[in-house]
Formats: sequence, structure tokens, C-alpha cells
Amino acid sequence: MIVVIGATSFIGTYLVDALAAPKRSLFATGRGHSSQHYYRDKGIPYARLDITQKEDFEKLPRRDVEAVILLASLLPANVREYDPQKYVDVNITGTLNTLEYCRRSGAKKIIFASSHSDVAGLWDCGRPITEEDPRSVVYTGDHAVYLITKLAGMDLVEHYHQEYGLQGISFRLPAVYGYGPHTEIYVDGVRSVTGFKIFIEKAMAGEPIEVWGDASKGRDIVYVKDVAAAFLGAIDSNTAQGLYNIATGVRMSLDEEARGIVDVFSPPDRRSQIVYRPDKPNNMHTYLYDIGKAKRDLGYSVQYPYRRMLEDYKREMGSNRFLHLVEREHKE
Repeated sequence: MIVVIGATSFIGTYLVDALAAPKRSLFATGRGHSSQHYYRDKGIPYARLDITQKEDFEKLPRRDVEAVILLASLLPANVREYDPQKYVDVNITGTLNTLEYCRRSGAKKIIFASSHSDVAGLWDCGRPITEEDPRSVVYTGDHAVYLITKLAGMDLVEHYHQEYGLQGISFRLPAVYGYGPHTEIYVDGVRSVTGFKIFIEKAMAGEPIEVWGDASKGRDIVYVKDVAAAFLGAIDSNTAQGLYNIATGVRMSLDEEARGIVDVFSPPDRRSQIVYRPDKPNNMHTYLYDIGKAKRDLGYSVQYPYRRMLEDYKREMGSNRFLHLVEREHKE
């Protein structure tokens, strides 16, 4: 059995969908009721779980646990009011409680989702960042305590590997793209619409799209379905261990981002014009990740390069398969 902790999250919903396709034995958890009916209708056992409460883990399976996937986390993008204690409670205590559940239930492995901000000091370095690069933490800003707690969680996973023999795999994830509730996020406590969503909405309306700052700046953009496939590869590997970059290994410039969105989302008779505004500030960082280790150990390959990602995103928008995710965003 595979236990997905945080199955009601954006990545969690796509992951459970991918895991259910080959009829694997699953158990899903989440903090609220938002996905309870969704999983019940799919015949997937579900329990409400607060990972900060040790006693809540009594609700989970105790035997035949093949792997535990820990997606539940407190992220700055979801936080209106800054409270560092909550990051500690969820991302450290919650991880420790999950690891203790793994140990007591005899789980063979844990797969831990972490942040790429552990190498924020290496962004803009002009080369692919590897897993062997040392941590380069920026200790200021709204991500600082979040990152500190995620690194502590990752170190706890490694401790349980060395102390108890638990196979511990951590994923370094950059911003994960896909249709879901993350197109509106909190930045320093202020709810903001992401540039990606603004570009898509303007393209669909045939309106001009402004690209601010240096249009040649670029990022490593990964699609949620490729991330889900990486989790499947980690579940199936008996030898994978430690940290893995889960990205594309391709740097996509702002110009390429905007052009792709116009091609896929603009009406043929009202294509959006791209307006370049180098005079406008753009604080976007550039980053690129080496994915060789994930290819070697997990059999990971990118199935959704940027253009295909956009086309699939558009299909998901029209399918309403995960409408409950978007509806939840507007209720919060």
C-alpha cells in the first residue's frame, strides 16, 4: 500500500490520479473535507489527518505499507499571516510524526517533497545546479523560516535512513506548473495572481501581453504530471536514496514563455501581441537544474516539454476533472 499524506494538495491530486491508473493499493489523507467526496467516489480510502497531531496517525494503515509520500506542508504561498511557529509545527514536527509512523508501521520508504530555495544563493549562476552543490540559503524574506524548516525535515529523513534503514528520498522541486489552485498565491501576506495566469487570461482574451524587464531571463519549468511520474519512479526504485532534482534541465526564457502561451491560448483571429517593457522592473531569478541523477536512478524523463505542457494545461482547464481544487481556492 502507498500512503499519500497531503493528497488534497495540487501535486497530491495529480499524483493520486497517476497512482490509481495501474490500480495500486492507495490510502489518501488531507486536512479537510475538500477532497473527501472526490476520493470516496474513486473508491480510494481517505482520512482527515493533521500531521502536527501524533494521535491522528492512528487512523492510517499499520501493515503492508510499501511507501509513504509526504506532500503535506505549510508554504508561504498559502499563508496570509506570517507565523514562524506554524512552519515549525507543520514542517518539522509534522515530518517527525510522519517518520515515526513509517518506523512503527514498517514502511519501506518515504518520499519527501522539498523546496529548491535551498540553493537560492546559486540562482543566476549561469550553469545547471546539481545535487552535489552545497546549500546556499538566503536567510531573509518570507521564505526563510519555511526553508529552514524544510531543510530540517530533509535532514530528519536522512537521519531515519541512517539510524533505522528507512529508504529516504527527497525531491528538490522548483515551481511546479499545472492547472489547479496555485495560480493565486500570497507574497508577503498579500494575495497575488501569478504572471503565468495573467499571461493565459490575456492570451485567451486576445489582449496584449506585457513582458517586463529582461525578456531573455529564464527558468527551469516543470509540469505537475512529470513530477507525478518522478514519484512513481521513486516508488518503484529499491536503490534510490537522498536528494533528487525534479525539473526539466531546460531553461525557458520569459520571451519563450509568452510566445508559447500566445500560440496555445490565443484565438486564431485575435492573437495577443507581445509588448516588451524593459523599463519595467522584474525581479525574477534565473535557474536551471541538472536532472541526470533522477534519470539514472528513477528512470525519470520529461514527457511534457513546455509546448506540450501548455496544451495539456488547456485540456485540463476544459475537462473540469479537478474543479474542486479551483473551487477550494476561491473559498479560502
